[in-house]
Amino acid sequence: MTAAVANFATANVLPSDSDLWLRCPECFASAGAVSDHEESRSPERIQCHVCGHVIARSNGIWRMLSRKQRQQFSSFIRDYEQIRRAEGRGSNHPAFYLALPFADLTGNFSDQWRIRGRSYRFIERHILPAIEQQHGKSLRVLDIGAGNCWLSYRLALRGHRPVALDVCCNASDGLEAAAHYESVLPEFFVRIEAEMNCLPLDDGQFDVVIFNAAFHYSTDYARTLQETLRCLRPGGTILVVDSPTYRQAESGEKMRQERRRTFADKFGTRSDSLPSGDYLTPAIMNDLAALGIRWTRHLAWYGLRWWLRPVVARLNGRREPSQFYIYEGRTATS
Repeated sequence: MTAAVANFATANVLPSDSDLWLRCPECFASAGAVSDHEESRSPERIQCHVCGHVIARSNGIWRMLSRKQRQQFSSFIRDYEQIRRAEGRGSNHPAFYLALPFADLTGNFSDQWRIRGRSYRFIERHILPAIEQQHGKSLRVLDIGAGNCWLSYRLALRGHRPVALDVCCNASDGLEAAAHYESVLPEFFVRIEAEMNCLPLDDGQFDVVIFNAAFHYSTDYARTLQETLRCLRPGGTILVVDSPTYRQAESGEKMRQERRRTFADKFGTRSDSLPSGDYLTPAIMNDLAALGIRWTRHLAWYGLRWWLRPVVARLNGRREPSQFYIYEGRTATS
């Protein structure tokens, strides 16, 4: 592909396993294919042959929010990035990103990264091997809510072909931060600016879709999973990782109100411009199984102090604390 606009109206090429097929974010027509791996950081563009919309790649990221979506998410992105900056997320040093998720070299969020690291180790040891054996090849994985792309980086090191997707693209905590991984990977992965309820990707291209500490940002869980199922191949797997889960919705609602008050006091915004789900419950996951997903719930070991949190909360008369489960969703093979 060259830097010129590519129009696929008259292209007559058969898809290969190394092609990633995109959909126009404006009209949702198939827009054409890009390489499974980013081979150049020079800007490229694809023009939709139906509506004429031009999809541009800048700073290595395919910009695939529609005009309506960009307006819809502008307040959320502004508030989210403001809070993350104020919290001290990210780093100016490449070593910080290369150490994730097993160490937080800034020391700012060591407890959170300890959870992320143990969740990933569990997936790496107890879930991925069976999926790898099932498909018998390197997996194409859609990393939704990829953030700084540490998970895509780890999957690429394991020999898989991740596609990192998020609405946030900043260079400290968003998709552009993945530049720190480029020099240590033999082949760099694709990054896409897009939202999880309207994936600009053609059907049936992924073996695995992972929501890593991201599913609870969905504004409509059922719609998000319907889009996910559309993009999965038959027999594909969905992993929902490290989204806060409560036994009762009442506890989740209390958490939501507590967080909004804290954000308003500390950062001057409640960060509620989009009505996201914010938490999961067993009832929510059971309802989502009606989409044709068979859920298996896993729990990694996060240490004795974490295990005792519910007991301590009850003794002190506080609401139940969240749990971080790994939900493995399997779909039909045909």
